[in-house]
Amino acid sequence: MSDAPAQDPTSRALVLEEFGALPRLVERPVPEPAPGHTLVRMKAATVAHLDLNVLDGQFGILPELPAAPGTEGSGVVLASGTHPAGALVRVRGEGLGLSREGAWAQHVLVPDAAVEVVPDGVDPTLACSYFSPVGTAWAAVHAVGRVEAGERVLVTGASGAVGALAVQLAGRAGAEVIGVVGREAKLAHVPGSARAVLAADLAPDTVGGAVDVLVDTVGGTVLRDALAHVRPGGRAALIGYTAGRELTVDLADFLLADVALLPVNMIHRGACVAPDVARLLPDLASGALTLPYERYGMEELGEAVRRLRAGEVVGRAVIDLS
Repeated sequence: MSDAPAQDPTSRALVLEEFGALPRLVERPVPEPAPGHTLVRMKAATVAHLDLNVLDGQFGILPELPAAPGTEGSGVVLASGTHPAGALVRVRGEGLGLSREGAWAQHVLVPDAAVEVVPDGVDPTLACSYFSPVGTAWAAVHAVGRVEAGERVLVTGASGAVGALAVQLAGRAGAEVIGVVGREAKLAHVPGSARAVLAADLAPDTVGGAVDVLVDTVGGTVLRDALAHVRPGGRAALIGYTAGRELTVDLADFLLADVALLPVNMIHRGACVAPDVARLLPDLASGALTLPYERYGMEELGEAVRRLRAGEVVGRAVIDLS
């Protein structure tokens, strides 16, 4: 194991002490290096809907409290027997922020398998935030939705991180794309390749006729209304449920509609899409593909959580840990 460089004896962390509350910003000792683990000085971490479910105690895997949440982040290696010291890395998986301490801390000690070295020159904010939305969008558009050139694709939540990338990837595949958002202020944030439509205005004349594929990132009544625009024999790739966790269908109408409802489960598909995500990273770094984000300081976590819960965040919310 390489020797760690000199560092402060204490580290700041956002620690959750009670489910249903916000984490508290505390000072605590820097973790000691350990065999099979990598000590990382974190630079940035995402605040995602999965993290909100953990804060609320509403996920199937939860940490033993008190613990720092955060399921994805990036930073620089301080000590490791596997990864080079000084390398910028992405940390995720292996129970990070779920069954073990998460990324919302200035220093984290994680299993070596949860660490992936990021190419030189990638911004830490991009490094911590690209994999989940890009992987999810790629799986929805290609592996699950099987979008082909000439098809018409409807994307809900089209100004969000996953939705905006799904719009761009479907457009790259040669599809005509309609992007749906829930707020008028977000119309301008739908990528320019798509026609932007308000969810409240979903109608045949605004959509322009039936679509072949629906990529739904929000669920709830938006999903219900969007399904009505999918042609018989079409596909609906279902990703999220920020607008509601339940979908009620009339079975007779559903059978007549003949639309395939296809879940996008990234727990199962993450490893499969990883090579495609890596291939797209240069496009993200150059701006050929865009991933919107909002940056917050550690003291501003409450505002990030509020905006994410209210559906106001454009793209990803990221905590600056530097």
